[in-house]
Amino acid sequence: MTMKLHHAHASPFARKVVACAIARGIDDRIELVPVNPHVSPEALLRHNPLSKVPCLVLEDGTAVYDSPVICEYLDSVGEANGLFPSSGTPRWVRISVMHALADGIMDAAVARRMRAGKPVDETRAAFLDRQKAAVARGLARLESDPPKGLADIGAIAVACALGYLDFRFADEPWRGAHPALAAWFTEVSKLPPMARTVPVG
Repeated sequence: MTMKLHHAHASPFARKVVACAIARGIDDRIELVPVNPHVSPEALLRHNPLSKVPCLVLEDGTAVYDSPVICEYLDSVGEANGLFPSSGTPRWVRISVMHALADGIMDAAVARRMRAGKPVDETRAAFLDRQKAAVARGLARLESDPPKGLADIGAIAVACALGYLDFRFADEPWRGAHPALAAWFTEVSKLPPMARTVPVG
Protein backbone atom coordinates (compact mmCIF):
# COMPACT_ATOMS: atom_id res chain seq x y z
CA MET A 1 0.00 0.00 0.00
CA THR A 2 1.03 3.60 -0.54
CA MET A 3 0.32 6.86 1.19
CA LYS A 4 -1.85 9.39 -0.65
CA LEU A 5 -1.10 13.09 -0.79
CA HIS A 6 -3.94 15.46 -1.59
CA HIS A 7 -2.23 18.36 -3.28
CA ALA A 8 -2.58 21.26 -5.70
CA HIS A 9 0.21 21.60 -8.25
CA ALA A 10 0.62 25.34 -7.62
CA SER A 11 0.77 25.10 -3.83
CA PRO A 12 4.26 25.83 -2.49
CA PHE A 13 3.34 23.97 0.69
CA ALA A 14 2.46 20.84 -1.28
CA ARG A 15 5.68 21.24 -3.23
CA LYS A 16 7.60 21.37 0.06
CA VAL A 17 6.09 18.04 1.12
CA VAL A 18 6.88 16.34 -2.18
CA ALA A 19 10.41 17.77 -2.14
CA CYS A 20 10.91 16.35 1.35
CA ALA A 21 9.70 12.95 0.19
CA ILE A 22 12.17 13.04 -2.70
CA ALA A 23 14.98 14.12 -0.40
CA ARG A 24 14.11 11.21 1.91
CA GLY A 25 13.96 8.76 -1.00
CA ILE A 26 10.37 7.76 -0.25
CA ASP A 27 8.46 9.57 -3.00
CA ASP A 28 7.69 6.21 -4.63
CA ARG A 29 5.60 5.40 -1.56
CA ILE A 30 3.29 8.38 -2.08
CA GLU A 31 0.46 8.64 -4.60
CA LEU A 32 -0.28 12.23 -5.61
CA VAL A 33 -4.00 13.05 -5.62
CA PRO A 34 -4.66 16.42 -7.25
CA VAL A 35 -7.59 18.36 -5.78
CA ASN A 36 -8.98 21.89 -5.84
CA PRO A 37 -9.32 22.83 -2.16
CA HIS A 38 -11.22 26.01 -3.02
CA VAL A 39 -14.31 24.01 -3.96
CA SER A 40 -14.12 21.83 -0.82
CA PRO A 41 -14.26 18.44 -2.58
CA GLU A 42 -15.69 15.60 -0.55
CA ALA A 43 -12.59 13.48 -1.18
CA LEU A 44 -10.51 16.08 0.66
CA LEU A 45 -13.05 16.93 3.35
CA ARG A 46 -13.17 13.28 4.42
CA HIS A 47 -9.59 13.66 5.55
CA ASN A 48 -9.15 17.36 6.29
CA PRO A 49 -12.20 19.30 7.52
CA LEU A 50 -10.36 22.55 6.75
CA SER A 51 -10.31 21.73 3.01
CA LYS A 52 -6.64 22.66 2.77
CA VAL A 53 -3.70 21.06 1.01
CA PRO A 54 -1.40 19.33 1.44
CA CYS A 55 -3.05 16.51 3.32
CA LEU A 56 -1.32 13.15 3.65
CA VAL A 57 -3.37 9.99 4.15
CA LEU A 58 -1.36 7.15 5.66
CA GLU A 59 -1.76 3.49 4.77
CA ASP A 60 -4.15 2.95 7.69
CA GLY A 61 -6.32 5.92 6.69
CA THR A 62 -4.94 8.35 9.26
CA ALA A 63 -4.86 11.91 7.91
CA VAL A 64 -1.87 14.14 8.57
CA TYR A 65 -1.90 17.91 7.97
CA ASP A 66 -0.65 20.63 7.51
CA SER A 67 2.74 20.86 5.74
CA PRO A 68 5.08 21.22 8.78
CA VAL A 69 3.43 18.22 10.43
CA ILE A 70 3.53 16.18 7.22
CA CYS A 71 7.20 16.97 6.65
CA GLU A 72 8.06 16.00 10.20
CA TYR A 73 6.14 12.75 9.79
CA LEU A 74 7.97 11.95 6.54
CA ASP A 75 11.23 12.55 8.36
CA SER A 76 10.41 9.48 10.46
CA VAL A 77 9.99 7.29 7.36
CA GLY A 78 12.86 5.66 5.50
CA GLU A 79 16.55 5.48 6.23
CA ALA A 80 17.93 8.74 4.81
CA ASN A 81 19.52 11.40 6.99
CA GLY A 82 16.91 13.45 8.80
CA LEU A 83 15.78 16.83 7.52
CA PHE A 84 14.87 17.89 11.05
CA PRO A 85 17.90 18.11 13.37
CA SER A 86 17.85 16.94 16.96
CA SER A 87 15.98 19.32 19.23
CA GLY A 88 17.80 21.52 21.68
CA THR A 89 20.78 22.29 19.47
CA PRO A 90 21.70 25.69 17.96
CA ARG A 91 21.25 24.10 14.53
CA TRP A 92 17.70 23.10 15.47
CA VAL A 93 16.86 26.69 16.34
CA ARG A 94 18.33 28.10 13.12
CA ILE A 95 16.66 25.54 10.87
CA SER A 96 13.29 25.74 12.64
CA VAL A 97 13.25 29.53 12.44
CA MET A 98 14.26 29.38 8.77
CA HIS A 99 11.42 26.94 8.15
CA ALA A 100 8.95 29.30 9.85
CA LEU A 101 10.31 32.29 7.93
CA ALA A 102 9.96 30.50 4.59
CA ASP A 103 6.43 29.37 5.42
CA GLY A 104 5.60 32.97 6.35
CA ILE A 105 6.88 34.19 3.00
CA MET A 106 4.73 31.57 1.28
CA ASP A 107 1.70 32.55 3.36
CA ALA A 108 2.09 36.20 2.41
CA ALA A 109 2.71 35.47 -1.27
CA VAL A 110 -0.25 33.09 -1.50
CA ALA A 111 -2.49 35.66 0.20
CA ARG A 112 -1.52 38.22 -2.45
CA ARG A 113 -2.07 35.74 -5.23
CA MET A 114 -5.52 34.79 -3.95
CA ARG A 115 -6.62 38.42 -4.23
CA ALA A 116 -5.14 39.05 -7.66
CA GLY A 117 -7.62 40.56 -10.09
CA LYS A 118 -10.20 41.34 -7.43
CA PRO A 119 -11.46 44.85 -6.63
CA VAL A 120 -9.13 46.63 -4.24
CA ASP A 121 -10.41 49.18 -1.75
CA GLU A 122 -8.30 51.02 0.81
CA THR A 123 -8.47 48.22 3.36
CA ARG A 124 -7.52 45.51 0.86
CA ALA A 125 -4.75 47.66 -0.58
CA ALA A 126 -3.27 48.02 2.90
CA PHE A 127 -3.49 44.26 3.39
CA LEU A 128 -1.74 43.56 0.09
CA ASP A 129 0.98 46.10 0.86
CA ARG A 130 1.53 44.44 4.22
CA GLN A 131 1.96 41.01 2.61
CA LYS A 132 4.36 42.38 0.01
CA ALA A 133 6.40 44.10 2.72
CA ALA A 134 6.53 40.90 4.76
CA VAL A 135 8.00 39.05 1.78
CA ALA A 136 10.56 41.81 1.23
CA ARG A 137 11.67 41.72 4.85
CA GLY A 138 11.84 37.93 4.80
CA LEU A 139 14.04 37.95 1.71
CA ALA A 140 16.32 40.53 3.31
CA ARG A 141 16.73 38.35 6.38
CA LEU A 142 17.52 35.29 4.26
CA GLU A 143 20.04 37.28 2.20
CA SER A 144 21.92 38.09 5.41
CA ASP A 145 22.14 34.40 6.32
CA PRO A 146 21.19 32.17 3.38
CA PRO A 147 20.71 28.41 3.69
CA LYS A 148 23.54 25.98 3.08
CA GLY A 149 22.82 23.23 0.57
CA LEU A 150 19.45 21.47 0.58
CA ALA A 151 19.90 19.00 3.41
CA ASP A 152 17.33 20.27 5.92
CA ILE A 153 13.71 21.36 6.14
CA GLY A 154 14.62 25.03 6.44
CA ALA A 155 16.52 25.02 3.15
CA ILE A 156 13.80 23.06 1.34
CA ALA A 157 11.13 25.47 2.57
CA VAL A 158 13.15 28.49 1.47
CA ALA A 159 13.68 26.99 -1.99
CA CYS A 160 9.95 26.36 -2.33
CA ALA A 161 9.18 29.92 -1.24
CA LEU A 162 11.56 31.37 -3.82
CA GLY A 163 10.18 29.05 -6.47
CA TYR A 164 6.68 30.29 -5.73
CA LEU A 165 7.80 33.91 -6.11
CA ASP A 166 9.25 33.01 -9.52
CA PHE A 167 6.07 31.16 -10.46
CA ARG A 168 3.47 33.70 -9.39
CA PHE A 169 5.34 37.01 -9.23
CA ALA A 170 7.79 36.81 -12.10
CA ASP A 171 7.18 40.51 -12.77
CA GLU A 172 8.69 41.32 -9.36
CA PRO A 173 12.27 40.02 -9.71
CA TRP A 174 14.00 39.43 -6.38
CA ARG A 175 17.45 38.21 -7.43
CA GLY A 176 19.15 41.56 -8.08
CA ALA A 177 18.77 42.73 -4.49
CA HIS A 178 19.62 39.30 -3.04
CA PRO A 179 22.71 37.96 -4.85
CA ALA A 180 23.78 35.46 -2.19
CA LEU A 181 20.29 33.98 -1.98
CA ALA A 182 20.01 33.94 -5.77
CA ALA A 183 23.31 32.08 -6.16
CA TRP A 184 22.23 29.48 -3.61
CA PHE A 185 18.83 29.04 -5.27
CA THR A 186 20.42 28.55 -8.68
CA GLU A 187 22.50 25.68 -7.35
CA VAL A 188 19.83 23.88 -5.34
CA SER A 189 17.29 24.22 -8.15
CA LYS A 190 19.35 21.63 -10.05
CA LEU A 191 18.90 19.02 -7.30
CA PRO A 192 16.13 16.38 -7.59
CA PRO A 193 13.84 17.68 -4.81
CA MET A 194 13.50 21.00 -6.62
CA ALA A 195 14.12 20.03 -10.25
CA ARG A 196 11.40 17.37 -10.14
CA THR A 197 8.78 19.58 -8.48
CA VAL A 198 8.82 22.76 -10.57
CA PRO A 199 5.23 24.06 -10.82
CA VAL A 200 3.77 24.52 -14.30
CA GLY A 201 0.69 26.20 -15.70
